[in-house]
Amino acid sequence: MTQEPGTSGQVLVAGIGNLFLGDDGFGPEVVRQLSHSGGLPSRIRLVDYGIRGMHLAYDLLDGYDALVLVDAYPGGGPPGEVTVLRIDVEDLGTGEFDAHGMNPVAVLANLDQLGGTLPLTYLVGCTPTGVEEGIGLSEAVAHAVPKAIQAVHTLVRQLVPAVPTTSVKSAEPRRS
Repeated sequence: MTQEPGTSGQVLVAGIGNLFLGDDGFGPEVVRQLSHSGGLPSRIRLVDYGIRGMHLAYDLLDGYDALVLVDAYPGGGPPGEVTVLRIDVEDLGTGEFDAHGMNPVAVLANLDQLGGTLPLTYLVGCTPTGVEEGIGLSEAVAHAVPKAIQAVHTLVRQLVPAVPTTSVKSAEPRRS
């Protein structure tokens, strides 16, 4: 069952990516900056999952009404281009789940095997310049971070309208 925008439940904003692979650290950087800026409704939970796919899968079993993934996305546009996509179960296909890695498609595609269902899901993605070994975002992707933050705020307003904003709940994933 997929809920439409305007849900009144909990929303998980998940930063995905490897900080040691250049622009792949986009998702964690956006979530880090969101956690410092505040201004999100109290029903929003921000988590930097990095490459911990199993933790994301288990947290989704808590019954979130919506998920916003923030990740590098090779969409084919110029480096730094921010794209917002809605993701449905039909978009996922299949993927082999790796308990020690992060392949968001595999995590979401196999959620039902853990007893969960895919909540209303969006991706806020950014076209990377490169994902080679190295710490730090390229200039184009670093300039895209504020655009991605704005995209997350826009999605949150659609998903949880007319809810007063408070300081944001930022958390580490549960340890299993």
